[in-house]
This record gives sequence, structure tokens and C-alpha cells, in this order.
Amino acid sequence: MIPVSDPPHASAGSDAAVDESRLEELIIEAQTALPFELSALANRCASALGMDTALIYLVDLQQRLLIPLDEALEPLSVAGSSAGWAYRTVSPRVVDADDGVIVWMPLVDGAERLGVLAVRTASLDGVRMRRSRMLAHLFAMLITSKRAYSDWLAARTRTSAMRLPAEMLRAFLPPHTVGSSRCVSTAVLEPAYDIAGDAFDHSVVKNILHTMILDSMGHDLASGLTTSVAMAAARNTRRGGGDLADVVGSVDQALAQWLPDHFCTGVLCRLDAVTGVLRWVNCGHPPPLLIRSERVVEGALDSRPQPPIGLAGQLTPAARQVHETTLKPDDHVLLYTDGVVEARDANGVEFGLDRFTDFIIRFSAAGQRPAEVLRLLIHAILDHQRNQLRDDATILLFEWRPQLR
Repeated sequence: MIPVSDPPHASAGSDAAVDESRLEELIIEAQTALPFELSALANRCASALGMDTALIYLVDLQQRLLIPLDEALEPLSVAGSSAGWAYRTVSPRVVDADDGVIVWMPLVDGAERLGVLAVRTASLDGVRMRRSRMLAHLFAMLITSKRAYSDWLAARTRTSAMRLPAEMLRAFLPPHTVGSSRCVSTAVLEPAYDIAGDAFDHSVVKNILHTMILDSMGHDLASGLTTSVAMAAARNTRRGGGDLADVVGSVDQALAQWLPDHFCTGVLCRLDAVTGVLRWVNCGHPPPLLIRSERVVEGALDSRPQPPIGLAGQLTPAARQVHETTLKPDDHVLLYTDGVVEARDANGVEFGLDRFTDFIIRFSAAGQRPAEVLRLLIHAILDHQRNQLRDDATILLFEWRPQLR
């Protein structure tokens, strides 16, 4: 099993020709194909490109399994398989098979890891490698476009029943990872099927990265409703061109008007990905952490306490205080809810802030991508508490990397 990159001028031999008319037919067919038909469509596309078969695997909600769209096949482990290696590293993996080779290609939409594509072919060369990558790009886009309206795709990526508060809240969540050439933001949250009050949001608008983390009081349907209203109000103002103070003010007003007995803590950030200027508002939440040169810069993003969002009356300030600093290239900013550091093992020992930040620093220094760092971290937190979190645990990590443009 070896990772492979294709040479820039490799030849595929005499069978390099592609029936473009057939390929055009398949691409047109893909526009109206139902999600459960994607497996058969992938095979036909592979055949049109001179390969044998192509199988689609999507990652489950907890990123432990790669689940095939072909319901006759078994899931594969993210941690212990060649398919999982391709997913974790976002790199192709080639494995010998009885009648040829299997190329495991990561399925990625922008910065979001969706799963993997298994392309089987009798032999491998540069052209087939590029065609395998092309197939992966095509089906990543198809899956992204179709999963927004497909209950079948959503069900395939679940391994347990989901409670109603979690179902409602997940309908509001963005992809786990978003980004541009200058910045990336990634997030995880647990328990995957039983969340209620925690949520995250991130969005890229031209050169501006908006991020937000929320923690609503309680752990029931009302908590999920509070967070959902807060996210909707924030997005409504943000999309209308409001600045950071406007966004927080709109959430305050929305909760005070529609859910006057509920509130949430939260941190909202705005990063200019050209200049590195970071602005943030902290509303009764644990302060963000700045990680620079493999260490936490103590107190760098601390600020004077402000009341939680949605507290009506004299506790809510007329205008929220917005703080500002300038990041350095490769800086990481970490947002989290208290359920992360307060997770306790059987002896009552907390996971703790030091262990939390040390984990991120060590695995980032080892070359792991931010999304993979958080996947490993949330599993470590679950293992610490034996998969029985007493509170929602949400983590959002974003980094500024202007040199990659």
C-alpha cells in the first residue's frame, strides 16, 4: 500500500482515448440522478474513462466509519484501513488487488472531507490516476449538491437514532470545514446524535471569515430552539451587510423578542484574511485561545466579561464591546464550549484545558490538517469520558495562512 502522485507527462498507452459523447451523456444524466443511483452512475463513468469500477464511501457523522452508498457492502474503518488513510490525509492511496489495483481517492468539497472513492483498474499510470482524481472531484460535487435535499444520504451516514433536538439543530449547521486560499475553519461537536444547546457557524464572504460558537442554557428542545434562533438572526444580519456589533445586537433582540426566558453564551469572530485583522465579541463564554508557534499565547484574546446573549433588560448593553488584534501567519484561534474541558473520566478527572490545548499543538506540529486534529481530539474526549458526555462539547479551530495564496 503506497501513496501515489501522478507524473506530469505520463502516457496511458493505446487505450487512452475516451468516448466523449458517452461521457457527456453521463454528466447530463448526473444532473437528474437520484442519490441512490450515484453508485451505478459512478461505475458507468469509470467504464467510460477506461477503468473497471468506482465505489463511493461517505464518512459517518462521528468520522469513525466510511459507509458505502452500495447498501450490499460493509463500512470501512477510518482509523484502520487504506480508505481511511486516504480520508485522513486527503491523499490518494493505491492498493494491489487480485485483478489489478484499487486507487482510494479522497472525496473533498472545497475544504470539507466527504469520504472516499474506490477506483478499481487493471493497471495504473499517470492518465488513469488523473482520471481517478477527476472522478473524485465530479462525485464530490454531485454528493454536495444532492445531500441538501436527500434524506437517504443523511440516513446512510448515521449509525444511531437521532433525537429531535439534535435533528433540528443539525439542520442549521454548516459543513464541518470551510475555507479559502488564505484561511480555513473547521469544527466538531458531540454527542453527535444527542446535541441540544451547542452549535457552531462559519462562513467565508469574499476575503472575510466569519466564525461563531454558541452554548445555550439547558439540554432540551428549547435549548436547540434558542441556538437555532440565534444562528438565524446572526446569519440574517450578516447577509444584510451588518458588522460584528450589529450581528450580536440582532441576536440579543431576536432572543429577547421570541424566547424571552432563554439565553446563550457565545463568541463571534470576524477575520480579514488579507490583513490578518481579527475582531471578536465574547458574550459570557470561555475566552478564545490564540496558538502561535506551537504554544498558547496566554491572555491574548481575553476581554472584559459581557453578559450572555438574549438577556433582556438592564443586563444587556446598548452596544457590545468589539475587540481587535492582528494575527500573524499560521496563527490558530480556538473556540470551544465548557463541555470540552469539563469532560470527566470514571474517577472524576477533567479532560482539562492544558490537555486540550496540548493535544492540538502536538498533532498540528506533527503535520495533521486542522480537520483531522479535531477529529482525533473529539474522539480522545469521548474516550476520556467513555462515550458518555454529560454536556455538549463543541470545538471550532480556524487558522490564517496568507502565504498559501
